[in-house]
Amino acid sequence: MMENKNMLLAIALSIAVLLGWQYFYVSPQMEQQRAQLAQQQAQQQATAPQPTTAAPGADGVPVPPGAGGAPAVPGAAPAAGAVPGAPANRAAVLAATPRVPIDTPSLSGSINLRGARLDDVRLKKYRETVDPQSPTIVLFSPAGAADAYYSDFGMVADAGANVALPAADTEWTVESGSTLTAETPVTLAWDNGAGLVFRRTFSVDPDYMFNVSQSVENRGETPVTLYGYGRIVRDGVPHTSGFFVLHEGPIGVFGDAGVTELSYSDVQDDGALKQPTVTSGWLGFTDKYWAATLIPEGDRTFNPAFRHDVPTGGGDRFQADYLTDGLAVAPGATASLDTRVFAGAKEVSIVDGYQDNLGIHNFELLIDWGWFYFITKPMFFLIDFFYRLVGNFGVAILLVTVLIKLAFFPLANKSYVSMSRMKLVQPQMLEIRERFKDDKVKQQQALMQLYKDQKINPLSGCLPIVVQIPVFFALYKVLFVTIEMRHAPFFGWIRDLAAPDPTTIFNLFGLIPWDPPQLLMLGIWPIIMGITMFLQMKLNPTPPDPAQAMIFNWMPVIFTFMLASFPAGLVIYWAWNNTLSVMQQAFIMKRQGVKIELWDNITALFKKKPKPTSTTPTTPSK
Repeated sequence: MMENKNMLLAIALSIAVLLGWQYFYVSPQMEQQRAQLAQQQAQQQATAPQPTTAAPGADGVPVPPGAGGAPAVPGAAPAAGAVPGAPANRAAVLAATPRVPIDTPSLSGSINLRGARLDDVRLKKYRETVDPQSPTIVLFSPAGAADAYYSDFGMVADAGANVALPAADTEWTVESGSTLTAETPVTLAWDNGAGLVFRRTFSVDPDYMFNVSQSVENRGETPVTLYGYGRIVRDGVPHTSGFFVLHEGPIGVFGDAGVTELSYSDVQDDGALKQPTVTSGWLGFTDKYWAATLIPEGDRTFNPAFRHDVPTGGGDRFQADYLTDGLAVAPGATASLDTRVFAGAKEVSIVDGYQDNLGIHNFELLIDWGWFYFITKPMFFLIDFFYRLVGNFGVAILLVTVLIKLAFFPLANKSYVSMSRMKLVQPQMLEIRERFKDDKVKQQQALMQLYKDQKINPLSGCLPIVVQIPVFFALYKVLFVTIEMRHAPFFGWIRDLAAPDPTTIFNLFGLIPWDPPQLLMLGIWPIIMGITMFLQMKLNPTPPDPAQAMIFNWMPVIFTFMLASFPAGLVIYWAWNNTLSVMQQAFIMKRQGVKIELWDNITALFKKKPKPTSTTPTTPSK
């Protein structure tokens, strides 16, 4: 019975993990996401917090180290077009301020001349749904609009310094450039009227990396010391997927250290989480598919931090910022500092390219590859390689599955050969169990001796399951976190491999106009997967133990329901993997001279079992 116990243990553990994940986490999270999305859509038409302004100190502008109080910079001004206590329509806020357009192959939007902010960014290549006519993804939105999200830059001075500095309501003039494109930068200027001329030059590449160069020219007769800062501000607690396998929230790499990942609640609880003073690194916010990060100029000391506050009117405001060391600007001199801003989609090739070409340490970790990075990322590259050959991620997954099968063929072959030998010695095993049915110790000793004589590994049946688990989770991670899989179609009704199969048998796959609850979303591909798993189980003889037989009969049904809400790409992989396993096992069994009992085991399910004969003794008549 040892081989059956081991198999049952592996099956029980797999079922426990997947069943618990599905019914206690995945389904509630999906329902919660739907409710949160509906609530967010409703809030866009309702009230929201006070518009964001750029007041120094109180508004999150970093304070110079050692300053006795708030830096001497102008006070804040509300966003133009905003109504106190309520969010304005995004389009209305944009229209209420002077702007310079942004137009690149990947981005559209504008720079706000009031405050010289980067607060209007859309991603041209990505839409909200699979419908090609749906709106493009909005990444940055201006202060005063619902869910404001923007990048801001500036300079501050020590407390008591009599220096007029640009603020949130400062209106900059365009010195050069009319539209920010990948070929033409835009330079903005502001003269404080007291000898200092500030300039900000925005440039951008064809993808998602901006460069913001701040400079100050001292035309006066008195030296000044200024501290540069950059920040990303985000109003409200963003909607997240809510899965522990994916990090969404504040993120950063500071110096040569690994990645720092924080939750929004971490920042809420502490108010300000200051990070180590470094000369290199990056920080910002990451979502499932998008991110916005600041990459300060290298070789310049800066102090990074994550902050949270409650603005006037309520709500939450999160901020990732940095403050540089002092820039001494002598009369007649000019000082400058550069900041890169990544604002876009987390495409693997682009993110890796920035790390390699720009020398941004650990920037690849902006994509959450997880603890099994060494499996997950190669898995993505393999799928992406085949995608570039065949043009379909679903077909690429099928081809990768074949390669995985070939890679593990020696191990699986050894396992299936051992299982086949066990079937050949089943008569001896039954004879041993009958002979020592009252002595379990001797029974086990005899069975182990039989395994040794026949060179059988009783654990071999678990090996295919054990090998498949890390591959399964690596593929799950790839499908879940990589934007390349988002809205990637397969064939027919599968228009998004990263989403569950949208069909369900409970409305006859769309023939009945009814949307079943999530628990009953049992699509075509999950059913196909369940059938292949059923065939794989029935390829083996029916276990003599009725409890084991019942588990084997119901396990495909349980897995079918559990995997129904998983990404369609993962279910397709599992179905195809099961099919290959059935073919491989049948081939090996035939070579070993073992009878393939697939049809017999299936028909046995429908045969009427004989009733047990009565053993009650009859009383002889007198």
